[in-house]
Amino acid sequence: MALRRKRADRDNHDRWLVSYADFITLLFAFFVVMYAISSVNEGKYRVLGVALGSAFGTSAAKPGESGAIRLNEQELYFKSIIDRRNARLAEQQRKLNERMQLLMKNLSQVMTGLVKNGQVSISQTSRGVMLDINASALFALGDATLSPAAEKTLADVAKVLSDGDMPIEVEGYTDNLPISTSLYPSNWELSSARASSVVRLFIERGVASSRLTVVGAADNSPVVSNGTPEGRARNRRVTVTVLASDIERGAQPASAAGEAVMPEPANTAP
Repeated sequence: MALRRKRADRDNHDRWLVSYADFITLLFAFFVVMYAISSVNEGKYRVLGVALGSAFGTSAAKPGESGAIRLNEQELYFKSIIDRRNARLAEQQRKLNERMQLLMKNLSQVMTGLVKNGQVSISQTSRGVMLDINASALFALGDATLSPAAEKTLADVAKVLSDGDMPIEVEGYTDNLPISTSLYPSNWELSSARASSVVRLFIERGVASSRLTVVGAADNSPVVSNGTPEGRARNRRVTVTVLASDIERGAQPASAAGEAVMPEPANTAP
């Protein structure tokens, strides 16, 4: 009798492996759950349900059996999590898109005259709200000093922009005709100086400098061909882009009714 009890004790020494295996299985299931809810993916909850069912031996259960019921409950639970997150993001998207539309409206009001004569266009893109200003409305030929009329107009723009907190990128562009002066040895210096002039005025009128970035692009990224005087005049421009946040960048471009399109300018001066 004593011999039989000792043999049973020896056989039970490794029973802890059963509990350890259960713990590892539960730990694996936990990380699968965390991975599944870390990213919005409409089909991921099904993969998760199958993985959980496979881990607990319920994936092969037939409809109507308890294993299939538990798997279906898992799918519904994780689908509800994803649906709630999608609804929350959709609401944030709606509010942020309304904010960008309001910004477009305010900019259109202060730039009405230049929009009507074709020197300014305002649009919403995947990057944010873009204000495209023809260089002839801001500068004299081959110069980067803002005209008095341009300073007044840009001061109104700065008043609209100063209330926000979104980053602003100011880009200067030229045509492909070379320039070589003591101040501007090439179009790189001219385009950068023009963008910098706009940024300096914004800062003087209350826009936080930490929000502003200057880009001089010279004759790169023309909007039309430089083969005609009219095309070159259109390519000489300064673009002010109010950059949207990640959620806002998912917004659709503004409709034609809410977008001011810049036609061919009559003034061909750089």
